[in-house]
Amino acid sequence: MGWMNRGAAAGGTTRVRGAAAEDVALAHLQRAGLRLVERNYRTPGRGGGEIDLIVREPDGTLVFVEVRARASRSQGGAAASVGAVKQRRLVFAARHYLLRWPAPPPCRFDVVAIEGDRIEWLRAAFDAGG
Repeated sequence: MGWMNRGAAAGGTTRVRGAAAEDVALAHLQRAGLRLVERNYRTPGRGGGEIDLIVREPDGTLVFVEVRARASRSQGGAAASVGAVKQRRLVFAARHYLLRWPAPPPCRFDVVAIEGDRIEWLRAAFDAGG
């Protein structure tokens, strides 16, 4: 039984499926040595953004992670779904998040793409100029 089926069994909502995909992505990142800092960070107010996962590399780099899940590549692929508008919202949310840091660490934006039972981790998928 794959992660998509677990989400469907728990009610099948987009939110449930998204949370299941985030669980899979987080476990993948943690196996690679990253540590969870925050999950589902949202900026206040309308028109802001949300960051699915904020994790930290062993070297201190803060990584803002967008999790994208698709049942198959027939929908264009999970990684391809992070367009310019989504990137701008992620950058906005990351900048807002970093306001709490007196001296922000090195940062990057990654995408964890889940397609069926395949996980692809795209490091530095885009930059803040996005």
